[in-house]
Amino acid sequence: MQQERVWESLESHSLGQPRPLLLLLLAGPAACAASPADDGAGPGGRGPRGRARGDSSADEAVPRHDSSYGTFAGEFYDLRYLSEEGYPFPTAPPVDPFAKIKVDDCGKTKGCFRYGKPGCNAETCDYFLSYRMIGADVEFELSADTDGWVAVGFSSDKKMGGDDVMACVHDDNGRVRIQHFYNVGQWAKEIQRNPARDEEGVFENNRVTCRFKRPVNVPRDETIVDLHLSWYYLFAWGPAIQGSITRHDIDSPPTSERVVSIYKYEDIFMPSAAYQTFSSPFCLLLIVALTFYLLMGTP
Repeated sequence: MQQERVWESLESHSLGQPRPLLLLLLAGPAACAASPADDGAGPGGRGPRGRARGDSSADEAVPRHDSSYGTFAGEFYDLRYLSEEGYPFPTAPPVDPFAKIKVDDCGKTKGCFRYGKPGCNAETCDYFLSYRMIGADVEFELSADTDGWVAVGFSSDKKMGGDDVMACVHDDNGRVRIQHFYNVGQWAKEIQRNPARDEEGVFENNRVTCRFKRPVNVPRDETIVDLHLSWYYLFAWGPAIQGSITRHDIDSPPTSERVVSIYKYEDIFMPSAAYQTFSSPFCLLLIVALTFYLLMGTP
């Protein structure tokens, strides 16, 4: 009797249209049976793209995306380093990081100062400097037999003090840096304003060698001179400690005998102390006297 009342209640509420809950209960088994095929979960079912999951040809037709780093690196290598035939592209030959200084141009297209053994060049002199005009700049090349620093100073006299100095310094990391100094008495003070550009340097065979450009005309500054004027050139080199310059190697560094003009190219040789003794007039006279004495004998 109670069940008949429940069915009568359901029929009275349904009248022309069944309730959604009732439809869901009646259609439940069919929906559950159809869901595995729609989701592609059962064997032989079809996935959301409507292809059989057991169909290998369909798997091959649809590309798979692999987001792993190894696949990306491999594809990048194939694209960047392999030609269409699959062979690696030929590598470029190594480039010389520093072009050697040409001494054959000394006195012709650039001015040079050599200090050391007679006939020495940029790789064998104790100290070497060259300069030449390039447009509105002066290009300098410096080299010295040292593992520390090599420098040139521009002075109104031949004495150290109040001088504009450009130095190439070899640091502990193996680099050669171009630095600007100003001589305050016997002490070189580094100046942050550096007029050098197009800098390059190298440390090889226990030598510091560098090349840089500097403008001929500069704004008025106490620490930077105008190179269109003539100056005495001071030549110095010495050791460095942790990239900082220390006292120069010799007590009296060489200087130019007269003021230097960047518009006049000369090739000037200055013998080092080891060769100055035999070239002095007094020494030559002494050698002649000893030779005459040995040839003539004692009376």
